[in-house]
Amino acid sequence: MTKPPLELYLAAPRGFCAGVDRAIKIVEMAIEKWGAPVYVRHEIVHNRFVVDGLRDKGAIFVEELDEAPADRPVIFSAHGVPKAVPAEARAREMVYVDATCPLVSKVHIEAERHHQNGLQMVMIGHAGHPETLGTMGQLPEGEVLLVETPADVATIEVRDPERLAFITQTTLSVDDTVEIVAALRDRFPAIIGPHKEDICYATTNRQEAVKAMAPRIDAMLVVGAPNSSNSKRLVEVGRRAGCAYAQLVQRASDIDWRALDGITSMGITAGASAPEVLINEVIDAFRDRYDVSVEIVETAVENVEFKVPRVLREPA
Repeated sequence: MTKPPLELYLAAPRGFCAGVDRAIKIVEMAIEKWGAPVYVRHEIVHNRFVVDGLRDKGAIFVEELDEAPADRPVIFSAHGVPKAVPAEARAREMVYVDATCPLVSKVHIEAERHHQNGLQMVMIGHAGHPETLGTMGQLPEGEVLLVETPADVATIEVRDPERLAFITQTTLSVDDTVEIVAALRDRFPAIIGPHKEDICYATTNRQEAVKAMAPRIDAMLVVGAPNSSNSKRLVEVGRRAGCAYAQLVQRASDIDWRALDGITSMGITAGASAPEVLINEVIDAFRDRYDVSVEIVETAVENVEFKVPRVLREPA
């Protein structure tokens, strides 16, 4: 039987970013240096395939630090942790390695600097997300106010409207954030913004590639985890940019083939914590059913690399 033709557009960049790459490397190098088990507080990155792979190598994932024994190394996830966590690790005399993405650390430093200058912070982010919890946990209670939507801006109660600064979660939709920032500036004209955009280069680049691809395709799949903020934003960006059908899938087995019936063009991208092996698995699933021709939609070239902490580069 002849396979129907399919134009497959592959977004570039897609998948792993430098912060995720570094975090995974940190866990692997820690296991190599200190042997298994190595404990990791929270999922190192939001991807079950990656987490399961590291678990197989000897990583044990825990929700809180008190679940990890004091005599084994512990690693903090790429999303960052509240200040209380390393303080607790030091109090218990634990060996710990912080895998926080350097771009998230940049936001932490920014918040700290504004706090020292007597400013109260407004954080644009998602309630309950590990990165938001980690950033808000850098400062004392009440010093960071969270807003998720432009409507939230109208209801926050600030200490002094003349002494405010805002920061953002690094994995948000660029377009959504613009609206919230506009609402903040409208209500608090004196509010200070970051010197450089808080939303990370990888999030922005992946969203731009989706925007370029969306008008040309019948449907789009984003390979990523349901708890991955940047992956969910890619789905929203795709829909907003004109793609009628955009869905998140963890792997090829999640594809709803009936929903894709009759398509002639397809877009594929992946969140910043999705490995290339899962993207290839999805492409292969389409090759099984269609006569596929692939076109790369490249909007940026990434060559960012973050070093792993010195403690892992030194011999045991």
